[in-house]
Amino acid sequence: MKRPLFLAPQTYRQRRLRDAARILPVLAAFLLILPMLWGDEASDIRQTGSDGIYLFVVWFLLIVSAALLARRLSSEPDGVDAASPKDKK
Repeated sequence: MKRPLFLAPQTYRQRRLRDAARILPVLAAFLLILPMLWGDEASDIRQTGSDGIYLFVVWFLLIVSAALLARRLSSEPDGVDAASPKDKK
């Protein structure tokens, strides 16, 4: 029996949500390191106030996005992949 080319929409969505959950820590590390890349090399003065506000905003957005991803992943049942054939005898 030939397998279908495309996945069921629910299975596809759940896989993309899992991919987003896997990428979130990498994105978080990049966004939290980003303020160190800002700044002028000519001056040693850093704007710690704006950097602090940026870090807390990014931190808050990461918490919210992780909570939303966790809620979406836990609310969707682990369905059987529609593309995989069932055991038939």
